[in-house]
Amino acid sequence: MKEKVLNQGVQAAAPGSHSGDLPEFDERIRRALHAAAEKKALEPTVLDLRGIASFTDFFVITTGTNRRQVQAISDEVVEQLKRAGTRAARVEGYGTAEWILIDYGDFILHVFDEKARRFYDLERLWREAKRVDISPEQLRSLRAE
Repeated sequence: MKEKVLNQGVQAAAPGSHSGDLPEFDERIRRALHAAAEKKALEPTVLDLRGIASFTDFFVITTGTNRRQVQAISDEVVEQLKRAGTRAARVEGYGTAEWILIDYGDFILHVFDEKARRFYDLERLWREAKRVDISPEQLRSLRAE
């Protein structure tokens, strides 16, 4: 099987590690990460599923500390991407706000509360995926753009 990387030869960081520069993600993924960071989302991670899943290319995973924050993160991402011309195909789980899934086709944003993120542990379930944990420094560089 051909090895696939994020974009332009950027290798993903090992689980739990952080690379110095933010990989050259698609602008919509960068915008989603920025929007989530604006609402103080925790532990942003991107899983590169190209080559192992046919339904999407990336999972963007983040965490909120409570129901209101999980919904606020979701709302901000949807709003910023809509303003940039990208509408979500569907949003699921908004009412309970334990796990909100926002489907953009080639990437899916998962916004979890802390308990649900530990329970569902998508990073473990999709451990074959290349994983990029986004550091606080990388998030600050997104805000500066």
